[in-house]
Amino acid sequence: MLKYDRITLLRLAVFLLSLAPLLLLAGEGWRGGLGANPIETVTRTLGEWALRFLLLTLCITPLRWLTGVNALIRLRRMLGLYAFFYASLHLVSYIVLDQFFYWPEIIADILKRPYITFGMTCFMLLVPLAATSTNKMIKRLGGRRWQRLHRLVYPAAIAAVLHFTLMVKADLREPLVYAAVLAVLLGARLYRRYLA
Repeated sequence: MLKYDRITLLRLAVFLLSLAPLLLLAGEGWRGGLGANPIETVTRTLGEWALRFLLLTLCITPLRWLTGVNALIRLRRMLGLYAFFYASLHLVSYIVLDQFFYWPEIIADILKRPYITFGMTCFMLLVPLAATSTNKMIKRLGGRRWQRLHRLVYPAAIAAVLHFTLMVKADLREPLVYAAVLAVLLGARLYRRYLA
């Protein structure tokens, strides 16, 4: 019972901490601290948090291997849904605040600008993952088919890193850090599957 209580408290703490970036961003907006281009700041911040949560989601399985704490797996769904939540807000801020629902320009951007193409690809890959994240959908799809579907997280993460890397024009240090983290996370899975 004590173990269950600890996991419940951990899940609650992760849930609340995962809301913190949005609350901090809203607080900065309230105080007028979003800089000279607040729309860009909002859109970019939400996108960066979507990427961070996507990478955090991918961290859970290797952490479980290293620690032997199988209960960590119960955090993966929540983190994945937060990745989708922030990605959705990122997309909405682009469509509503940046483009004012001007669909011809949005479609032209998706077709012309590779970083937006990768960003939209990432979002489209995340949609079925979020839609099938419930226990009911796992049962409906069956464990094996559900697992195969949820491997879409890997190309989604690659697309997210490419989206961020291509968007940054000058200082590539931060995108390269994300790329390195993703390479380690994917490499650990390949090693365990084929070499361990």
